[in-house]
Amino acid sequence: MQLNNLYKGFEVELFTGSQNSHVGISNLVEKKFGNFVKEPDNRNVEYITKPEKDYKLSFQNLLKPRISLRRWLKSKNLTIIPSSTLCFKHEKQFQRSDKSNPYHQFIQENYGIAIATSSVHINLGIDDLDKLFAAIRLVRCEASLYLAISASSPFLDNQLTEHHSQRWVQFPKTPEKVPFFENHSKYINWIEDNMQKGNMQNVRHFWSSIRPNGPQRPHVLDRLELRICDYVSDINLLLAITALLELRVIYLFENLDTLDPLINSHFSIDALSKICDQNEIKVAHNSLDAELIYWRDGKKLICRNWIKRLLADVSPTADKLDMKHLLKPIYKVLQEGNQSMRWIQQYKKGFSIEEIMKLTIDEMIKSEEDSFS
Repeated sequence: MQLNNLYKGFEVELFTGSQNSHVGISNLVEKKFGNFVKEPDNRNVEYITKPEKDYKLSFQNLLKPRISLRRWLKSKNLTIIPSSTLCFKHEKQFQRSDKSNPYHQFIQENYGIAIATSSVHINLGIDDLDKLFAAIRLVRCEASLYLAISASSPFLDNQLTEHHSQRWVQFPKTPEKVPFFENHSKYINWIEDNMQKGNMQNVRHFWSSIRPNGPQRPHVLDRLELRICDYVSDINLLLAITALLELRVIYLFENLDTLDPLINSHFSIDALSKICDQNEIKVAHNSLDAELIYWRDGKKLICRNWIKRLLADVSPTADKLDMKHLLKPIYKVLQEGNQSMRWIQQYKKGFSIEEIMKLTIDEMIKSEEDSFS
């Protein structure tokens, strides 16, 4: 399996706090742990995993930093909060983690607390630029499906919102309009033009559902970065989402003539951009139950059914690469609902948000103990 697999790496953002409040200590976490970095708002912290082809190694790379952080937090009567938004009652003021960082100053002044969310960014290694941009185009058309599986932010400020992913509703996508990139040179021109116009402060200031990434952006690129997913506390589910993404990309590479949206959609690339943005917001509202527009022909399709179709499409590739078992958690989500849907059900039964988070935290701890033993 590993020979044909792509490298996978993860950027995992977390909220820290108590059982009923968000506590900002990411600057302290960064000092304590070499593999954690602070986010602009001090209530967030992030760790980045080493790229691996092997899913078992990725599992350990995702698990071990979380266990180390949790043990340290426990000594301070704190924990990891599994929501992708500030779910408890909280201060509306932005809490700077680094007051000397001018980029953080810009974020505070221009976005404020809207940026205080947590997520998982999934990176796939692709060093062929033509294939990379074909993958960017296809995955952008289907990015909303990955958000639907991962949605975990129905709460904000100790209230139930109207959204399954409050995070993606409030997150300040930047620049507001992102085209479909036909090739690398057009991507470079677009980045440089937006930086010159002040729409982006630097090459990192490109906050979209998906983007090319690499060691010297925008010129040297070697990976696809899917940024749309909410925080996924279940590592097996996160790896299932990653496996679906990887299988879809591998399937694309085997079928470039029939799967690249640049040549296989009835829509212009400008229209496709609008459709993708609309699909993402529809999923942020209703996740698996959202009615979406299919990128090929414009037909309406319920998100849950589109995911089933996607799973069927990649099934032969999954068999060939012995990856079908990795996808099982997605089938469970389709049957039982994503994290947001399950939390909403608990809330409507009378559980408080504090009680719901405590139950989920206990589940996380048990899962970590079972995996580590």
